[in-house]
Amino acid sequence: MNQERSFGQTAEFRTVLRYAAYPALLFTVPACAVATLHQHWDIGRVLAAFQAGTIGYLWALERLIPYRRDWHPGGRELRCYAVYFVLTMVGGALGQLLVAALVARLAPPHPTLPLRVEIPLALLTGSLAKYLFHRWSHHQPWLWRLHGVHHALDKVNVTNNGVNHLLDVLLGQALVQLALAWLGFSRESVFCTSLFVVAQGYFVHANIDVRIGRLNHVFGSPEQHRLHHSTVLAESGHFGADLAIWDHLFGSFTWRPGRRPVAVGLHDPASFPPTTSVLASLLHPWRPAPDATTGPSN
Repeated sequence: MNQERSFGQTAEFRTVLRYAAYPALLFTVPACAVATLHQHWDIGRVLAAFQAGTIGYLWALERLIPYRRDWHPGGRELRCYAVYFVLTMVGGALGQLLVAALVARLAPPHPTLPLRVEIPLALLTGSLAKYLFHRWSHHQPWLWRLHGVHHALDKVNVTNNGVNHLLDVLLGQALVQLALAWLGFSRESVFCTSLFVVAQGYFVHANIDVRIGRLNHVFGSPEQHRLHHSTVLAESGHFGADLAIWDHLFGSFTWRPGRRPVAVGLHDPASFPPTTSVLASLLHPWRPAPDATTGPSN
């Protein structure tokens, strides 16, 4: 009897967690933003700590409410993912450095709009730029040879979110930063939107069985992003990792309740080196390209 009661309580806890995990994560974004701006904390350190905390939170959820247990990474995979993670961090940093001087020139010393107005505008601008570059990366052959490194994964979890080609991250980050700088958003508004982007970026890639219901039509989710990684091109839309509104607007929204990919990865696995071959993946864009390496036609 006690064992049955314990099992029932565990099942009930997991059910609650499936619905509460995402709101809890979203709550940390404004809480961290308000605390940082009010206490004048160092923005760079806060972003690094927030990223680490987000990864740790989602890693724990992957053990409590996994979508698929066989998607948990092994020791060799983790070591490989760590190398890609470092490269992704380097690529993102370089992308920001390339436009740092421009941002310093264009960003106003004092916000021209109230922060409550700037933040949603910066979020919409950055997410649109990211969406367009991501979708273009699936259509332009050479960009696909960069971005396809990420799609060579045959499982999706929080630790392999950083499996990317360095140049793919560099170009994407530079484009988003340029868009924000060109419109003159303040450093504070960019910081607040960055917190949301970090949380969303890792959330959608997490191997967790969550439910966000109708919020799927507004925000990105693991349910959508697994379809993005699907080997079936007809369902592999969802180029927006943070907001789903652009997928609705541009016709790449394919999610519906209960829809799951049969498998994730490349529709032509032989067109890319295996993920474990880091050097081969980095050199892949400069190797002769057969016709099969062009990206999905969503």
